[in-house]
Amino acid sequence: MRIIKTLALTAVLCGLASVPVSEGVAAAQTPAVAVAPQYDTTHVYVAPDDFDRFVASLVATFGGTTSKKGEFTVTPTPSLTMSQLVLTPVGTLSIFGFKTPIPYPFGAERTGYLVTDIDAAVRAARAHGAAVTVATFPDPIGRDVIIQWPGGVNMQLYWHTTAPNYPPLQTAPENRVYISPDSADAFIRDFVAFAHGKIVSDDRNAPGVEIGRPNDTYRRVRIESAFGRVAVLVTDGHLPYPYGWEVTGYEVSDLSATVGKAESAGATVLVKSYMAGDREAAILQFPGGYIAEIHAASHK
Repeated sequence: MRIIKTLALTAVLCGLASVPVSEGVAAAQTPAVAVAPQYDTTHVYVAPDDFDRFVASLVATFGGTTSKKGEFTVTPTPSLTMSQLVLTPVGTLSIFGFKTPIPYPFGAERTGYLVTDIDAAVRAARAHGAAVTVATFPDPIGRDVIIQWPGGVNMQLYWHTTAPNYPPLQTAPENRVYISPDSADAFIRDFVAFAHGKIVSDDRNAPGVEIGRPNDTYRRVRIESAFGRVAVLVTDGHLPYPYGWEVTGYEVSDLSATVGKAESAGATVLVKSYMAGDREAAILQFPGGYIAEIHAASHK
């Protein structure tokens, strides 16, 4: 009997050892660390000469306010960048204009997510399959870390010594994650668990016009959490320019009026307005090179 019990226990332990970490923690859920969508900041790196023109074009297009521009070291190794927040009603952007070479791997992180506890957030991210690519480090107003999810999706998590207070958004921005079929399910599972989010839709026949291929369909997954919105665009990587370069989509009430404001402020229309499912969308390039998707709800 003792031998049978020992064999049974061994089998259970071996079974647990074979369960991936991200699945093994499902029963022991990690704490929620998100704050709110207005603290989901898109990171934009521009040349110093384009900095002010780019910031002005964003405010002219979307409205909103800016923080005071300053020069800081925001990396764990020596560097210097101009930095400014742009707080628009449709999303927050962190603008960087480095005056020194940009230390690796900065510039590859798409967004910064404010968390309630940076150490708890790192533990939760690791538990759900993320790798820490830049270990936690201090910045002038708090602490930061950069993580990478399956499929190579890079994000910054940040925490402020004094909690920030940004105005609520009119509409939450949409982080647009282009990912391969090989990594999509792992990213979706792990990020949803980390963010305590939910899958709003999983359309395996979404209209290909959304990725510049009007004669095809593709898989599109939309996720919502306290961090905000994420659109996971699962493709084979055969993407015409500029699809894949836009990391954020902004929801506006009047697409035509917004595009007009953007053009007047120096932006270029890369993809003209088109209809796709529940939205009308266009893709713009702002002064300094930043590419963004802009969309409005369809009224059909």
